[in-house]
Amino acid sequence: MSVALYTHASCLAHDPGPGHPESPARLAAVLDALDAPRFAALDRRQAPRATRAQLERVHRADLVDDILSNVPATGWCRLDADTVMSPASAEAALRAAGAACAAVDAVLTTPLQRAFCAVRPPGHHATPSSSMGFCLFNNVAVAAAQALAVHRLERVAIVDFDVHHGNGTQDIFWSDARVLYASSHQWPLYPGTGARGDTGAGNIVNAPLPAGAGSIDFRDAFNRIVLPALDEFAPQLIFISAGFDAHRLDPLAGLELEADDYAWVTRRLLDLARRHAQGRVVSSLEGGYDLGALAESSAAHVGAMLG
Repeated sequence: MSVALYTHASCLAHDPGPGHPESPARLAAVLDALDAPRFAALDRRQAPRATRAQLERVHRADLVDDILSNVPATGWCRLDADTVMSPASAEAALRAAGAACAAVDAVLTTPLQRAFCAVRPPGHHATPSSSMGFCLFNNVAVAAAQALAVHRLERVAIVDFDVHHGNGTQDIFWSDARVLYASSHQWPLYPGTGARGDTGAGNIVNAPLPAGAGSIDFRDAFNRIVLPALDEFAPQLIFISAGFDAHRLDPLAGLELEADDYAWVTRRLLDLARRHAQGRVVSSLEGGYDLGALAESSAAHVGAMLG
């Protein structure tokens, strides 16, 4: 099975500063893991820049202006307590969103069925009007809008297994019944959203997990809540917000997953994609802050995509 790997050197140059958990070393760890011989079949592609038109389908023009015009010449510019721009950050953010859009175009117009975007900064906390939670643009949301606007799909699903709830993605698609957003995450935890009762226009499916939950709880939440909702929705394309910070070693949260859980959930999502979406899946890196766990988990995820 052909799987495209989209990335760009600019995504390594984005530097939020010393001690920041969303460091360039994260992406380096992922790319090193995917350089192993078993990943030789990956179709490696350079991520293009997202266009303003693509970004403004989900973000306000003033947010796009703030990111693109306030790039510091040196040092850092802090957007909130957690979210920092360096001189290379805007370019990295354009490439991260552009990777996901290019992946959409490829899986919908060529024989390619699957793609993984090894990019940063992550995206799922970015709202229509705010960058937050280490995220500048909402990469997966921009890509979902690309599928709807350019390729005229009627139903797309975003599955988010990052340990932190994707408040930005939920906010963007809250009332858009063409997009199913389904998230498993630790709750309560930053950013404080993602309650089970948050349902939007019937298109929001949250499966919150308490601190200490592990493999059994995670797989049960998917089997009982997330996968049945996806099956009923019958998406024509599945996106994955692939955060690996629910791993038991991650320092920023308290779930207890193992790398094999990411392989398991990826296989289940591929089964659904074969059933409803002609096998089409686009995945994009979100969180994951223990470098060893991140490398092992992303390799498990991409390995499952390769079959």
